This record gives sequence, C-alpha cells and structure tokens, in this order.
Amino acid sequence: MDSRVAQANEMLKSFSKQKVKLIDYCTPEILEISDEHLSLKIPLNDKTKNHLESMYFGALAIGADVAAGLLAMDMANHSGLNVSLAFKSVQGEFLRRPEDDVVFSCYQGKMISEMLERSHQTGKRVNEPVSVTVTCPTRDGNEPVATFSLTLSLKVVSSPATVTVSS
Repeated sequence: MDSRVAQANEMLKSFSKQKVKLIDYCTPEILEISDEHLSLKIPLNDKTKNHLESMYFGALAIGADVAAGLLAMDMANHSGLNVSLAFKSVQGEFLRRPEDDVVFSCYQGKMISEMLERSHQTGKRVNEPVSVTVTCPTRDGNEPVATFSLTLSLKVVSSPATVTVSS
C-alpha cells in the first residue's frame, strides 16, 4: 500500500473514531488517493445491508460523504491550509441494487484545488457541487449503481499560529 493511501486511511480511522463514529461503523477503506481522485470501499455486511440484501441507503450516503470530504481534507492538509468543510446539499440517483462491496469514487481533485485557492485568496466560503460515482465492481464492473452530487462548502481559515495583529 502506498504511503499516501496509508496516511489517508490513518486520517480516516482517527477522524471516524473521534468525530463521526457512524463512519467507523461502516468500516470504509481508502483504495486510491491522488491530487485528482479518491476511491474507497465499504463492505457489504450485516452492518451495511438492508432488508433486500443490498447496501442500505444510509451506508451509501456515508460512502459518498467520505469520498468527497476526505479528498478535500487530504488536499487541504497537503497544501498546509486549515479548512472548515461541510456539505450543504446532496442529491442521489440509485440505478440498481449494490449487492456486494461498494466502491465510491470522486474525480474532482482539480476543482477542489481551485476551490481551496479561491477561498484562500478571498477569505470567503466557496460552494461547488462535487460528484461521486458508486460502483459494485464484483457484480457490475465499472457500471455505476448510484451517483451522488454533494455541494461541498469550504473556507480556508487562519490557524492561531498564523494570525497576525498589527498595532
């Protein structure tokens, strides 16, 4: 496993155990991460499946949230920026039942990087829709089983160590 993937999985594990335990409950695992994209897997198991033996809507929403949010967090960390990040809205389209482990992929690193730069330069919050594609590779190959659009809202904030006061 490459070191960036290992670091991202460590960050995800720490964040989910300390801040959002429901993420940890679904046991996501980062498969790939770069400046361009992030892919993660959530296993289909007793914790994540519904009464139809497919992945539960809530687990799918968690995967989409983590794929887009962690890519933004990782990019902010690598750029040395302290960021306030949230999602303002979400839309999902469910195309077929995901009946095995599910992979969530976000390929919008370039746009997120531009958002970080805009917020850093203006000091204002920036909002943009971010797409996440959901696949079930063992059953459907690269055919999407769902797609999500989440409005990512981020603002570069000053850390106490970088705040300067003029007299």
